[in-house]
Amino acid sequence: MDWIANLAHRPRMGWWDILDILVVSVIIYETLKLIRGTRAVQMAIGAGLFVALFYVSRWSQLGTVNWLIRNLAGYVVIAVIVLFQSDIRRALAHLGRAPFFRYLAKPESKEESIEELVVAAGMLSAQRIGAIIVIERQIGLRSYVEGGIPLDAVLTYDLLLSIFQKTSPLHDGAVIIQEDRIAAAACFLPLTINPRLSKELGSRHRAAIGLTEENDAVAVVVSEETGALSVVADGEIERGLSADALRARLRSLVLQPPVRREVQPA
Repeated sequence: MDWIANLAHRPRMGWWDILDILVVSVIIYETLKLIRGTRAVQMAIGAGLFVALFYVSRWSQLGTVNWLIRNLAGYVVIAVIVLFQSDIRRALAHLGRAPFFRYLAKPESKEESIEELVVAAGMLSAQRIGAIIVIERQIGLRSYVEGGIPLDAVLTYDLLLSIFQKTSPLHDGAVIIQEDRIAAAACFLPLTINPRLSKELGSRHRAAIGLTEENDAVAVVVSEETGALSVVADGEIERGLSADALRARLRSLVLQPPVRREVQPA
């Protein structure tokens, strides 16, 4: 019963001990989330049995078994790396998408996202395929994302082109981009009720204006009738942009923090 006495006389737990336990708990939890539903689950079970057998062999004085396990451990690690390299690669990619690392790589990733968006908008414009792409800034668009079809996919021009093809079931509605990823497609946006807008503006332009009147999002609209490119921010629309002008405008709107609008007293 010495272990009970040792446990009773352990030093008091401090804040660093609690932090240590929390960090280890988070690591174990995230690891279990990563391997869930993959071949690594069976591997984890096998590794657990391997470790259990190691301690059982030490406790029961099984010298040969203990020696065998100790000598095989190094080869097992190499075998795991070779056999599960795809799962390890996926885990590292998931780690790289963590909020902390996304914050460090934010300027570069946003530049790439803008370029992908501009290329897609230019190709849609050339084919006169209507589209509306919304970029979330500081004010969240969760309610609109939940009303669409969730994707949570990497932002590429190929995917945007596929979404807005007329034969695609997702071409109606808007694509919403969050944190440089396509959060959802087929999202329906509120139409503006501004009576001063030109009658030439269709439902896509009015939806983009209506959304940006309510929050600080930026919307890119491709006209189905003319193929013209437009950008909408703060309820104001800029029409007839070239690809280069669209790129420059998006950089000024997305890469710089949005300016708060002040409501003037009536």
